Amino acid sequence: MVPRNVVKWDKIHMFYTYIIQSLKDKSFYIGSTSDLKKRLKQHNSGQANYSSNKTPFKLVWYGASINKSKAQEFEKYLKSSSGFAFRNKRLV
Repeated sequence: MVPRNVVKWDKIHMFYTYIIQSLKDKSFYIGSTSDLKKRLKQHNSGQANYSSNKTPFKLVWYGASINKSKAQEFEKYLKSSSGFAFRNKRLV
């Protein structure tokens, strides 16, 4: 029997906050997703509205969470003025 407080890792669904950089104009894009590989492919194939004319992209940073709202909150923070400073000083 598995104790209640033991996490079953095969049942965990991860959520990601990520920063990608355009190799075309060096601009950054910040987002969150539950499938990081798929989302990066979407950005690089021009399927994402914002990034369609800025391809190709490289992944420069990501963070993982088991909580979707935390990933979205961190995305929102990174897009704020204080998050912008934090991103530039600590993440990229």
